[in-house]
Amino acid sequence: MKEKTTENVKAAFIGEAKAYFRLLAFAEKAREEDVPQIALLFRAIAEAERVHATRHLNLMKDIVVKDTDANLEKSFRNEISVSQNVYPDFIKVAQDEGEEAVAMTFSHARDAESFHAKLYERAMYSVIKDEVKAYHVCQVCGYVTDKKIPDTCPVCGAPKEKFKTIDA
Repeated sequence: MKEKTTENVKAAFIGEAKAYFRLLAFAEKAREEDVPQIALLFRAIAEAERVHATRHLNLMKDIVVKDTDANLEKSFRNEISVSQNVYPDFIKVAQDEGEEAVAMTFSHARDAESFHAKLYERAMYSVIKDEVKAYHVCQVCGYVTDKKIPDTCPVCGAPKEKFKTIDA
């Protein structure tokens, strides 16, 4: 793809991915407000936006998706960058503006991202394909572990019932 088209496909992907999550949030709100037909509509359109995002990503696969080693390295570096550079700035601004709940959410994300980086780093330096049977993801803050589900999340303190297991 030529440069401008590539930029447009990236922008379209980002827009569709955002729409997917936004519409799921809208559907949840409609469900809470006991408007099931509107919730259903939002979920259906969200699925359509997911299809669009997937198609756009597929157009960029050669640009975005490399071999597994390169993908691990890129993911590791992204997690390090976000946890060390992006979130600290976000946290400071939220604190400066007195937005403590936002600062806490950003802090949880920063801490979870640093754990993600450690998982990627371990994966880069050892073969984990046959060792790990499942990962457990805190549905409050995004912390991920390949060990036993902790009684409480080490990042946000959520109880073990808040973990979702991702297995093969």
